[in-house]
Amino acid sequence: MKIIVTSIFVEDQDQALEFYTKTLGFVKKHDVPVGEYRWITLVSPDAQDGTELLLEPNNHPAAKEYQSKIFAEGIPAAMFGVADVIKEYHRLSENGVKFTMEPTKMGEMTIAVFDDTCGNLIQIAQQ
Repeated sequence: MKIIVTSIFVEDQDQALEFYTKTLGFVKKHDVPVGEYRWITLVSPDAQDGTELLLEPNNHPAAKEYQSKIFAEGIPAAMFGVADVIKEYHRLSENGVKFTMEPTKMGEMTIAVFDDTCGNLIQIAQQ
């Protein structure tokens, strides 16, 4: 068994698609209309047959509540691996991304946390 799709709740699918592709560098794999929303998945440019990230609309009240509560508590909704957290921190900062935690050594990992502009905090990690 393996993880093939995981999701993240977003307030606006178009805004999320733009941020996750143009700012973060993910590649759109699927963009299929499903009623009033879309099935939008993204993949890493380095692993286009790998795990897909679904940009899930937060239109359900439970999704909105979950998303807002973990954001308010400072809990990241997802973690993405990067080769160099400090380099990625500088690249994203130069592109206007707002970090809530600068690169910080945590045991054998270095992490940083940013606001994805779509209602989530995202952690990047380097082992």
